[in-house]
Amino acid sequence: MSKAIKLGAALALSAVAGLTIAQGVSAWGDNSGKEGGRESYTLKQVESGALKNKIVFNSISDSTIGDEKKFVSARENDGSKDMNKTWQTGELTVEEGKEYVIRLYAHNNNPQGTKTVAKDTTVRFNIPTTSESSLTVNGYISASNASPSQYWDGVVFKSSDGRKFYLDYVEGSATFYNNKIGLGGLNVSDKVITNDGIKIGYESLDGKIPGCYEYASYTTIVVKPVFTDHNYVVDKRVRLHGTENWSESVEAKVGDLVDFVIKYQNTTENAVSDVMIRDVLPNNMELASDVVLKNGTNPNGLTLKGNISTGINIGGYAVDATAYVTFTAKVVDKNMICGKNILRNWGQIGVGSVTRQDDADVVVQKTCKEEPKKDCTTNPEMAECQKNEEPKKEESKETPKEMPSTGATEIVMGALGIGSTVTAAGYYLASRKNLR
Repeated sequence: MSKAIKLGAALALSAVAGLTIAQGVSAWGDNSGKEGGRESYTLKQVESGALKNKIVFNSISDSTIGDEKKFVSARENDGSKDMNKTWQTGELTVEEGKEYVIRLYAHNNNPQGTKTVAKDTTVRFNIPTTSESSLTVNGYISASNASPSQYWDGVVFKSSDGRKFYLDYVEGSATFYNNKIGLGGLNVSDKVITNDGIKIGYESLDGKIPGCYEYASYTTIVVKPVFTDHNYVVDKRVRLHGTENWSESVEAKVGDLVDFVIKYQNTTENAVSDVMIRDVLPNNMELASDVVLKNGTNPNGLTLKGNISTGINIGGYAVDATAYVTFTAKVVDKNMICGKNILRNWGQIGVGSVTRQDDADVVVQKTCKEEPKKDCTTNPEMAECQKNEEPKKEESKETPKEMPSTGATEIVMGALGIGSTVTAAGYYLASRKNLR
């Protein structure tokens, strides 16, 4: 048995015994147009050829993960990437201060492998932007030549006491797993939580998924519940360096300096101590100044010691007391895409076990020059022209004995590596400002 097949078993056997199914919750569906949804198949029926050449996803009722129509599940995030953990479908109760992994399983059920390849296979998650005591995160699969062509399922997050919360997506957490990639998974684009979603695949992220368990995959994201009944204020703003007005978003160019401010106000009925502040700059920005704290004790500003990306203690605050933390950052181009880049900077304030956050955006429009076309009519001596020149008829009789070797490994790894670079390129994540 090959390593890939063993891993396929691990992916497929995501622990039937460890899968907790909530009774009475049915969130799955498809665009088949049939009352009651698409047809279900047993594993024996599929193995006996019931699908013929039909491509269908997640329709096996007694699969190794149970009923595949319930293909979205979740669990508490403990940092492990092990897919053999206990996953819960239907509903789960969230706790303050914890993170949760949401998993989407995608399986082309046709057993004919590369003879029945699903095309343009795309997955995405929809995270609600409201604040409620119960929120459903839906996962979607689509493939242009599958029947049905779209599938969905959801998992419900609930608070234990009816308190309202919203779900913050942990930026950069999207990960894709299949046999080709291995147990470590591959970081993929944050576009997975947008309407566009991301293409998945087997040998590369090209949307092509052959049939059978060996080619099954998981896509995961991490979310954090943020409860909204805490009485302290966090507000993040930005401005171009040297200007006066603060805003939630500014336009800038590579090389520009921008100022950030994070406001904290204690609006509780009690004094608090050990307020922590943290700020993580996006990939295309660099810290360009000291971090300065202004509050009642330090009205002229105090330079803070420590690393703001890991957290700094800014002291205790009486009722209604306010603190402002400011710093300057420089816009750099490490991996910006051509066109619009949104560099989102999150500021976090932690009081006890509670953390709240807010964000501000720097929008950078990158213009890329087109490669000039080579004019071989005016300069036929160019090396490029000679290389692309049509072979003479008397020299074109002999057929090459073999095709040039390109290197499958280089092609596959190049394609699979796309996700990790575009994740930090500034894709727009839905703002949660209206919830804070």
